[in-house]
Amino acid sequence: MSADGAQSSAAQQGGGKSTIVELKREADPKAAPAGAGAHAPAPAAPPSNRRRRFIIMASVPILLAIVGGYFWLTGGRYASTDNAYVSQDRVTLTADVPGRIVEVAVKTNQPVKKGDLLLRIDPAPYHIALAQADAALASARLSVDQLRATYQQALAEQAQAESDVSYNQKAFDRQQDLLKKGVASQATYDQAENALRSAQQSLTQAKEKAMSAVAGLGGDPNIETDKHPTVLAAQAKRDQAALDLANTEVHAPADGIVSQTSRLQVGAYVASAQAMPTDLLSLVKTDDTWIEANFKETDLTNMAVGQKATVSVDAYPKCTFTGEVASIGAGTGSTFSLLPAQNATGNWVKVVQRVPVRIRLDSADCAPLVMGMSASVDVDMKSGGPLAAAAATK
Repeated sequence: MSADGAQSSAAQQGGGKSTIVELKREADPKAAPAGAGAHAPAPAAPPSNRRRRFIIMASVPILLAIVGGYFWLTGGRYASTDNAYVSQDRVTLTADVPGRIVEVAVKTNQPVKKGDLLLRIDPAPYHIALAQADAALASARLSVDQLRATYQQALAEQAQAESDVSYNQKAFDRQQDLLKKGVASQATYDQAENALRSAQQSLTQAKEKAMSAVAGLGGDPNIETDKHPTVLAAQAKRDQAALDLANTEVHAPADGIVSQTSRLQVGAYVASAQAMPTDLLSLVKTDDTWIEANFKETDLTNMAVGQKATVSVDAYPKCTFTGEVASIGAGTGSTFSLLPAQNATGNWVKVVQRVPVRIRLDSADCAPLVMGMSASVDVDMKSGGPLAAAAATK
């Protein structure tokens, strides 16, 4: 093929490609013209993207302002701790008298009412002791009655002896006058003298007998029988015997739930609390429930009695309890521990102490609370109490 033929062929092919490009441009009017990609300006951002960017840039400082305002308003207002637990009074019951258990009337975790029977100790020995005390009391009363009768008898003997002394004194005086006149004999005079001395001795004995009876009556011959010291002592022993008999039955001192009854078995011997203190069982009182919250000492700056508190118990995440500060502990927990910390050493390390704070609940009806449950407490230190006004100004 000649050079002219090759050039004409290439021209025909180029013309064909141009025709194809023109057809595509006509089919897609939005397509950029050839050669425009390298020199055309970048398209403008859509309005929606600009609006989104503006909202984000504006919301950041607004959010920071809201968070900062919240902390400025509430900073130092609330004291919080999760070192808190549900507390209830617990009564440890012991036996007041020794003996063998003949009946156990309750089981572990059983609710009881005040006065319900918990257990019974064999009462037979104490019935016998009460009978003996009754007999001793009756004997003491009889002794007092006998002393009173002896006193009355001594008074009668004293009156008779005084009469005899008066009579024999007159007889002696008469015989003495007759002897001086030489009318009476010496023997008659001696008899009159002996009779007088005998009457005087009888009078002395009667007086001593009356005085002894008065002393036996406590110095008061008119004292009532039941007020005599001997009778009072016998009555006290009788009352003690009756009390011991009553103490063979152990009753619930309050409403609550009994626990630790597994050690109570019929036939087991229990010692008295005076001889050997032995815990028989425990009674958890359910009529009073509070929260014992251990706050850091640095949280107590503005805390005071009467401030409102919010309590959440781990066992009931959907329940929120309300209450108020009932009291603040008189010392830190370490002070009242069994082995207080000894800080007078060279290895002392400062540790923030915790102080127990009692939170009185307004109501515990949301869910049943069990002693020892873990809780979290928030105290609003600007809600009330004597320091509320001062705290609000800070």
